Amino acid sequence: MSDPSSSVPPADRYGRRPRPAPSVPADDELEPEDGGRGRTRLPRRALVAIWAAIALAVAAVGYLAWSQYAANPVTADVVSFRVLDAERVQVDLQVSMPPGSTAVCTVEALSESYAQVGTLEVPVGPSDGQTSRYGVTVRTSQLATTGVVEGCRPG
Repeated sequence: MSDPSSSVPPADRYGRRPRPAPSVPADDELEPEDGGRGRTRLPRRALVAIWAAIALAVAAVGYLAWSQYAANPVTADVVSFRVLDAERVQVDLQVSMPPGSTAVCTVEALSESYAQVGTLEVPVGPSDGQTSRYGVTVRTSQLATTGVVEGCRPG
């Protein structure tokens, strides 16, 4: 039988012997040659380089956004549209641009399958305010189901 004075613990309920808990040294006891997981700090130059790279990336994104707006300061949105009949659609659009400037907006009529069935280039401006509303009627080759602004360019 088994010796009651032995130092080996009995097997658990699945027949395995319990494993001893690994001993973990304190952080100040770890040394690189131990292969331990001591805390490593980046050198100050590396931290400065990382923060400089982040600041440069943020500045680049800001510059690209600003230059995109400066290249085309005209934006337009469809406020509403109404299909008048099989050959016409009424589109109301809102155009934002610097006061006193002009632009040309392309308005399209689309069919149920999103095919272009009509288009119209609309000169807009100049106006006294930043935002102006315009209503246009686009002639179509077949029944349109929607009207959209394809885009605007300074004119």
